[in-house]
Amino acid sequence: MGTTAKEEMARFWDKNTKSNRPLSPHVSIYKWSLPMAMSITHRGTGVALSMGVSLFGLATLLLPEQFPHYLAMVKSLSLGPALIYSAKFALVFPFSYHTWNGIRHLV
Repeated sequence: MGTTAKEEMARFWDKNTKSNRPLSPHVSIYKWSLPMAMSITHRGTGVALSMGVSLFGLATLLLPEQFPHYLAMVKSLSLGPALIYSAKFALVFPFSYHTWNGIRHLV
């Protein structure tokens, strides 16, 4: 008969305790570095891009009007240039960062 997961874990920890093996270091002991932050940001922008493309694709399937209609709606809001440029930056930053960081990684 097989053992349960709880019994296997108990056996594992008993064996580690008896043999005085060191525990794997916890993430909190690592000093933050630029490559670590860039890697985390790269993953975050990848997730954001995949979600954004998926939502845009879903919207094109489900929304009743064509894209020019929604673009005209946004233009009719008369948003200020600061808000428009901020929104453009928020859309472009994940794409450009993810692309250039991916190229850096490949090189």
